[in-house]
Amino acid sequence: MRRNPALFVLISLFSGFGSTAMTLTAGIWVLDLTGSVSLAALTGLCIYAPTFAAPWLGTLVDRFPRRPLLITVDLALAVFLLTLLLVNSSTDAWLIYTALLARGMSYVLLDAGESAILPTALPRSLLANVNGWRSSAQEGMKIVAPLVGAGVYAWQGPVPVILICTATTLLSATCYALLRLRPSPVSAADRSGTHARRGEVVAGLRALFDNPAVRGPVLVASAAIGLSGLANAAVIAQVVHGLHLPATRLGFLSTAQGIGSIVSGLLVGRLLARRSPAAVAALGTAVFAVACICSSIPWWPALLTGSALAGLGLVWSLIAAVTAIQTRTPDHLLGRVSATSNTVMFAPVALAIPVGSAAVHLGPTPVFLTAAALTLAATRYRPARTPDPAAAPAG
Repeated sequence: MRRNPALFVLISLFSGFGSTAMTLTAGIWVLDLTGSVSLAALTGLCIYAPTFAAPWLGTLVDRFPRRPLLITVDLALAVFLLTLLLVNSSTDAWLIYTALLARGMSYVLLDAGESAILPTALPRSLLANVNGWRSSAQEGMKIVAPLVGAGVYAWQGPVPVILICTATTLLSATCYALLRLRPSPVSAADRSGTHARRGEVVAGLRALFDNPAVRGPVLVASAAIGLSGLANAAVIAQVVHGLHLPATRLGFLSTAQGIGSIVSGLLVGRLLARRSPAAVAALGTAVFAVACICSSIPWWPALLTGSALAGLGLVWSLIAAVTAIQTRTPDHLLGRVSATSNTVMFAPVALAIPVGSAAVHLGPTPVFLTAAALTLAATRYRPARTPDPAAAPAG
């Protein structure tokens, strides 16, 4: 069973590097082509906008054979990335937006697909550990990829970055092909019947929200992740206005958060072996609340500590929710539930960012303390007890 965990970690390394490097480079590229900061900022919207369609995109993961779908998505993404070689001027910028939109859709499909095939590739006892290792790999790439992507772009322009990101996508597809999967306990015919009887999206919503063992960790993680968006502008304001430091210091905070996330991913498997996903999600959310309190103090060491704790807590909450979904959801609904949970957990970020940007005019400290108070309130949510699926397997 060592082969599959290694392949999943490699997939996270390849996809994390390619996605981060391409996203950063695309923003710089659009800025160079158009001279517009606003148009450059829209590149990030293309990546996150498909999250709102995740409940519908997730139905594809349950409708089609999962491994072939994942490979096809990666191959299609490689084609979209190669179209960027045709960009020569500002009039071709629409190709960049199209490729990034494809990247955003692929992220939704690949994330849901991976969550759905993990239980057929790994024993239940390894799921939490591998989820943590995957998270650490992705967070590690968020530290390395921006430096490499921006450096290569500044040195040789966009073409080498495009080719590198295309290569990582093809390597990811190869890793999917090499996975050894057990037969799914639910046949394609059974899945088709379920679609016909219940409706695809509705079935996914019910599987998520009618099961307290899944709903609890997902909603608690959603509170922490969403409120991290509320604090985004406060972090900038605390550095620039509260401490009167240059904006370049934000890079140190990103690194501190990345280190916290990596450590969190390495520890979360041990936590989930001893505690329920609901308890670990609540613990991670509480750690994020402490991070907000630390960041509210206009003192550079406190801000660094807050960033590291934010990385630690957010990953614990996220991995606890993902593990709950994988272990408490019937196989034929895993794609839809995984995709829908992504919307529940990450869509609030898009709503919280503009709220935080407006509220920061009151000063960063009130925003941090408000986020801390709301996050601590979310940790009080306790789902009802449900039977352990290990005793009565779903499906």
